[in-house]
Amino acid sequence: MILVTAANGNQGKLLVPKLLAAGVPVRACVRSEASGRVLAAIGVTDVVVGDIADPAVLARAMRGVDKVYHVGPTAHPQERAMGFAAIDAARAAGVRHFVFSSVLHAIATDLVQHEIKRDIEEYLLSSGLEYTILQPSNYMSPLKLRPVFEQGIFRLSWSLDRRQSLVDLGDVTDVALMALTDSGRHAAATYELVAPGRYTGHDLAAIIGRVLGRPVPVEEIDADTYLKEFFGDVGPEQFPHETRVLRAISAHYSAHDFVGNPNVLTWLLGREPTSYEQFVRTHHEAFRRTGGMAFSTAR
Repeated sequence: MILVTAANGNQGKLLVPKLLAAGVPVRACVRSEASGRVLAAIGVTDVVVGDIADPAVLARAMRGVDKVYHVGPTAHPQERAMGFAAIDAARAAGVRHFVFSSVLHAIATDLVQHEIKRDIEEYLLSSGLEYTILQPSNYMSPLKLRPVFEQGIFRLSWSLDRRQSLVDLGDVTDVALMALTDSGRHAAATYELVAPGRYTGHDLAAIIGRVLGRPVPVEEIDADTYLKEFFGDVGPEQFPHETRVLRAISAHYSAHDFVGNPNVLTWLLGREPTSYEQFVRTHHEAFRRTGGMAFSTAR
């Protein structure tokens, strides 16, 4: 039995169907009944509904599980504590393999979410559990594409002149599938997951424009504006931790490039990773086909 936390989140939506297709028993942990119904509809028969910050929910989710794929909640103020608790509960339940979704360059601790994930990595290394740590670069994000498809403008909340490496979540979850179904081969591994390319904001806008067949202007926005796009019309005081995370991202990515090497991901996949242009084409086709509904809950 494999437990996937945040099973209806961005990674879970892609990973869970792959596990089911591989014939692997899956337990999905989600926060809401609505998410549970979504997963039941695709064939998940074992769903735990509840907040994994609740020790009773976490213990129930871990019971009888062989392997865990843990994805921490995005920009959650309790992400560190929840990661530690998941590791402790896995150890108490006799879990054999713990796969953790971390982040590229977790050592860059001026990024708030990186420091949290670095601490969880260290805790996992000291836990005695067999582990695999995945360190994906920044995700190719549908959320950043929606304003382009709807309004014709591409926005980033950091310097448009700094370079970034990206990765497609489909490729990340392909590697997660490998780690979970062939655990012996990937035990005690830490993998940097990066697609080819180092892009400025101008480069990304040019690629999007090539896909759309028209020029796409690019605009730099501040972190608080992005906060409103992410959470709605709110003030920073309502989400202090999330604001701190997003402001740190803007500051770091405006002061430094954030790049990695694609070799590890290419070797693991046995093929070229998904390019940013392929990603944009796929999501533009989905946007046109569904009238934007494919983006209604994307992050």
